[in-house]
Amino acid sequence: MPTIKYNRLGDYLGSLTPATQPCFYLICGETFLVREAFNTLTEFLLSGESREFGLDIVEGSTTSMGDIIEQTTTFSFLVPKKVIAVKNAPLFSSGGTAGGTAGEISYSPTDMDLLAGLIEKGIPENHVLVMTCSTLDRRKKVFKTIESHGTIIDCVVSQGVRKADMDEQRVVLQEIGRNLLASSSKRMDSKAFNFLVEQTGFNPEHFARNIEKLTAYTGANPVIGISDIKAVVIRDKKDPIFSLTNAIQEKDAAKALGVLSALLGDGFHPLQLLKSLENQVRKLLMIKSFIVSSLKIEDPHYFKRMNYNGFTQGVMSTILSYDERVKKVMAERDDFLAPPKPSGDKKGDKKKVKEKKKPIPADLLLAPNPKSPYPVFLIFQHSENFSLNELKNAMIALGDLDYQLKSAPIEAFIGIENFIITICRKGE
Repeated sequence: MPTIKYNRLGDYLGSLTPATQPCFYLICGETFLVREAFNTLTEFLLSGESREFGLDIVEGSTTSMGDIIEQTTTFSFLVPKKVIAVKNAPLFSSGGTAGGTAGEISYSPTDMDLLAGLIEKGIPENHVLVMTCSTLDRRKKVFKTIESHGTIIDCVVSQGVRKADMDEQRVVLQEIGRNLLASSSKRMDSKAFNFLVEQTGFNPEHFARNIEKLTAYTGANPVIGISDIKAVVIRDKKDPIFSLTNAIQEKDAAKALGVLSALLGDGFHPLQLLKSLENQVRKLLMIKSFIVSSLKIEDPHYFKRMNYNGFTQGVMSTILSYDERVKKVMAERDDFLAPPKPSGDKKGDKKKVKEKKKPIPADLLLAPNPKSPYPVFLIFQHSENFSLNELKNAMIALGDLDYQLKSAPIEAFIGIENFIITICRKGE
């Protein structure tokens, strides 16, 4: 069976017949592309069938292999065709024992053998098993089984900062933009496209959402220009370091180490990278503390099971209320620490007091930009990749590493590399 690039999926599905259609699909790679490919595939597989009854979706990081096999081999009394989708399956993750971070699991060698047997000869007729994951390791035995008996949909995109990597990322964004603009009968010239990419960096999720915002903002105007982008799009790109912090949020050690090597090779100072890591961990720690103390949520996958609309309607108001309390406390603190008003002209005094007012630092707020809640939703989901203790220990480790880099002759790359390996490992 073939390996199909995500942008050739439509042609591949169009070439299938009932006799050549496989019973197993693996979709792997960049999150946004995986989701788009998954939607295209399931729409094809359930053509003419009820999606509500014909599609069973389970979370791979919390569902045992036994449960997956049971669901795949259990017949449905409601529809003739059944699709079982296992999202975020830890097929190629390191480790092989159960008990991952915050209730997550990983597959043992026995689990992988059971999956291989299921793919080879155990999936019933009119049943289809679809798995998604973020990485692809062609060295694994299960990969060869999947390649022989199923179809692999490759959504992997290079995450580095070399020219070849950046060119590949640009092609992906061009294709996403072209498809979204064509569906809305809009167009964007190369200057506007370049400006939009500069604002977002390589983040297909944010890029696609910004295209949708621009489409709505421009209304009947068929052209999206730079002025429209300036009016609508908030700068999300934090230079190439964004790729490093994003990989750590996803606990993708391989990606993070690759980006780290490329950044240091391009001349980024180790202390600059360390500061970005400190800001990221501090933000995650603040969110995790808020979830535990204010929301009192104990379910380790509460936000990963929640959709965006549920977040904005049920949680965002609590977050904004919390931020308002923080602003009030900070304002009261500043007033308390302000020097006494000088005697003399009252108008002059009033002017001096105004000059001492300082804006609240954005890193103290959970939602520094309330008009754009989607990034807040994503980081709340990513916070569930870590336990509270992991984040506390990470802050201590970063403080120690900062001291070592400034006072001892240690190799910066090795120090930051060890930190990344530690924070991205499965389990505390």
